[in-house]
Amino acid sequence: MAIEVGILGATGQVGQQFIALLATHPWFRTTWLGASERSAGKAYRDATAWRLPSPLPDEIAALGVDAATPGRAPKLVFSGLDSSVAGEIEGAFAQAGHIVVSNSRNYRMEADVPLLIPEVNADHLALLKCQSARGWKGRIVTNPNCVVVVYAMALAPLRQFGLETSMITTLQAISGAGYPGVPSWDILANVIPFIGGGEEQKIETETNKILGELQSGSVQNHQVAISAAVTRVPVHNGHTGSIAVSLRQKPDADAVIDAWRSFRGRPQELELPSAPAQPIVYLTEQNRPQPAPDAARDGGMTVSIGRLRPCPVLDYKFVALGHNTIRGAAGASILNAETLLARDQLRIADCGLRIAE
Repeated sequence: MAIEVGILGATGQVGQQFIALLATHPWFRTTWLGASERSAGKAYRDATAWRLPSPLPDEIAALGVDAATPGRAPKLVFSGLDSSVAGEIEGAFAQAGHIVVSNSRNYRMEADVPLLIPEVNADHLALLKCQSARGWKGRIVTNPNCVVVVYAMALAPLRQFGLETSMITTLQAISGAGYPGVPSWDILANVIPFIGGGEEQKIETETNKILGELQSGSVQNHQVAISAAVTRVPVHNGHTGSIAVSLRQKPDADAVIDAWRSFRGRPQELELPSAPAQPIVYLTEQNRPQPAPDAARDGGMTVSIGRLRPCPVLDYKFVALGHNTIRGAAGASILNAETLLARDQLRIADCGLRIAE
């Protein structure tokens, strides 16, 4: 028995990653694809060029692409839409009664929308009930920016030590720019010290919301002061962060490493299909983590950390890495949907989720 799901933005890079990850998912079956008007009416194989190393499933290749409008889509919809169109379209789907699990940025910082990393802030799902005030029959849940997933997961276990200040410099893969991404003449043998779309601001604001506490029906942001600098580097997949932190309690290094290694959340307790058994792995090799050997760990859902050492400016510095299109995008949304179901936020009888035959 599998729940029918749809994918908005199915022809894009994140949409393709949704298709690949859902192809063998034990709970969900993709039965609807939505995209722009220029793709609507075509078979999926004719609407886009498949760019992932895993093969395009035959049943998806033959599936017709629909316009990105509510109506024929299943109740549960994953969104990989570009932010230029996501706000209006996702809002229309929520208004029409769909549950939208979104990778787009448009609703992330709205006070009544969960910005979710289930290991860190599953309790923020209580915000869903507040969305009825919008007149929506459905709901929207978002996952963070692709760097923020890595960064917030690395910082979350350190809150117990009095997390005060953090600085991050990112080394972000070219796949984070979508397809065709960064021109080869610009990125080959080069580092670009700028990423548009307010990337640094996202890191400096989304992280505080995720690490914050739910109090009286709203999120009180964590007060950690964050400074972010972002760069694009010639790596296919995997966003790396060089991070420094100040901790009020001044724990020793062993305590910090133990906090990462022992970190677990609701997805691990519930043994959700997409959840790695150990969401954070600490690597002891001096030259790790690295994108090539480490980004795809546990299907791309694990954050790898290494090189913890004293910082002469703050207290500690370290390196963290995660797969940007899986844990930082499509995989994050799928884990969010699993958490919704497992926490009875999407009861099938109440929400009208269709079961695929």
